[in-house]
Amino acid sequence: MAAVSEALAAAIAHHQAGRLPEAEQVYRQILAVEPNHADAWHLLGVAAHQTGRQELAVQCIGRALELKPNFAEAHSNLGIAFQEQGMLDQAIACHRRALALKPNYAAACSNLANALQVAGDFDEAIVCYRQAVERMPDVAEVHYNLGTALSAQNKLNEAVACYHQALALSPDDAAAHNNLANALKGLEKPGAALDHYRRALEINPALAEAHNNLGNILREQGEIDEAVTHCRRAVELRPDYAEAHRNLGTACNDRGELDQAAKCFRRALELKPDDAETHRNLSFLLLRQGNFDSGWREYEWRWKTGQLPRRDFVQPRWDGTPLQERSILLHAEQGLGDTIQFIRYAPLVKALGATVFVECPKGLTTLIASCPGVDRLFAGGDELPPFDVHAPLVSLPGILKTSLDTIPGSVPYLFADAALAAHWRERLAGGPAFQIGIHWRGRGGQGSFRRRDIPLKLFSTLAQLPGVRLVNLQKGVKQQELSVVQSPVPMFDPGQDLDTSSGAFMDTAAIMVNLDLIITSDTSIPHLAGALGVPVWLALPFASDWRWLLGRSDSPWYPTMRLFRQKSPGDWKGVFEEIQKAVDATLVRRPATHR
Repeated sequence: MAAVSEALAAAIAHHQAGRLPEAEQVYRQILAVEPNHADAWHLLGVAAHQTGRQELAVQCIGRALELKPNFAEAHSNLGIAFQEQGMLDQAIACHRRALALKPNYAAACSNLANALQVAGDFDEAIVCYRQAVERMPDVAEVHYNLGTALSAQNKLNEAVACYHQALALSPDDAAAHNNLANALKGLEKPGAALDHYRRALEINPALAEAHNNLGNILREQGEIDEAVTHCRRAVELRPDYAEAHRNLGTACNDRGELDQAAKCFRRALELKPDDAETHRNLSFLLLRQGNFDSGWREYEWRWKTGQLPRRDFVQPRWDGTPLQERSILLHAEQGLGDTIQFIRYAPLVKALGATVFVECPKGLTTLIASCPGVDRLFAGGDELPPFDVHAPLVSLPGILKTSLDTIPGSVPYLFADAALAAHWRERLAGGPAFQIGIHWRGRGGQGSFRRRDIPLKLFSTLAQLPGVRLVNLQKGVKQQELSVVQSPVPMFDPGQDLDTSSGAFMDTAAIMVNLDLIITSDTSIPHLAGALGVPVWLALPFASDWRWLLGRSDSPWYPTMRLFRQKSPGDWKGVFEEIQKAVDATLVRRPATHR
């Protein structure tokens, strides 16, 4: 017996020192002498688990439990082996049994939480992790795992606190820095996130996840070249990393390397065929290239990204089959600009013989009511009438097989209210002969769409032109901000009540039809101007949205629109030099008696 005990102690010493082959050899020698030695079977199973032989681990630990059924540590380690094999129900049952036998068993509590998290039961996992933290407050891994579970539940502030605690205990944990950065990014703290991604890579330059995540946030910040470098490094480190291939493709797309972007997206889909975000990104590329046939088909993957609320109706979705004497519900799904752009399809659907119901955001109902082909209009949340089929507005081009040559480009298809137009005509009267409406930024927030925003001061060059007055179409702007535009003629500002009493865009539309030109960034404003059929010049970033296609100065969606594109990322100065020349040319061509 003493010899066996000494041998077991020697084996455990080997095991703790990481000399697993030597430890396993001694465990087997012990079992050859004493085949019913539960501890030896258990530790042999642990060694098998640690060397990746999970089936052997289950067999050995299972034998230990036959010999010693109330062996709490063995139950918990058996659970770990089951989890490695993907047998989560068995793993969870083992950990629960370990805790039933030993209620204060902190490791089992943590192991149960791990299994629950993998199984998707984040609520109970968080409860178990909190219990484990109480019992093991000085173990960094438990704080880290709790942070991961909280992040999965989008409880990001709590997750950040957990990651900070993990790093206080283990400052050089690269994975913790990476996950902390992810949470900070989710909280829209990109500067802090960048710091922790970079720190993760200082600690572990081979951490592919940190390269991928750093590349992604750099792309959103407009640092495209560095973003490509990090995403490319991520796929070098992990060639099977589908998300990194996707992010590399997106960065290449932003840099204008469209063929390379397509290769990256295709490779990502080879690795992960059902990745909805990659399919959606590929759709943007295809549509931007004018490949509508494949692009519309890929764009339907947007419903599986989890970023759009999908409408579940009893009625089937329309698939293009005949609509004669049937009713259809067309429903808005995305931003206001998308609704304005694609409501143009209502008359086409009406022409197929359908009764057309439209559901749109409440604020847009007055504007959308002016569109031909709409039989009844409903605001979001209204009780809907019976209907036969439905279709999301942005799916209509795909259903109707729209190509570049068949885009329904007839304008106007939306109309300003006549009384409001007369009211604003009177208010605008008496100013300079040429009035330009301007709009320079989208809604608040961060990320890549900020690249669409135009520095307001660039409009000063237009404001200095003789006979020109700028008209502010940007809502929520203070006079102090408008003062950056230097002009001999004060900018006309409609005031803070714009569109507040008449409905979304109604005052804006009425002003637009009284202007000579609208110059705008890529927001809902160019869609409104285009739908009204008024002259609109759209200033686009280097990597523009798919709907503006490639290299064109015109838009088949809006015949009265002219496009001005950055020649390099961030070059708004060059864009406005072109716009000023174009305004100069327009003024020269105008009759002196105009207005």
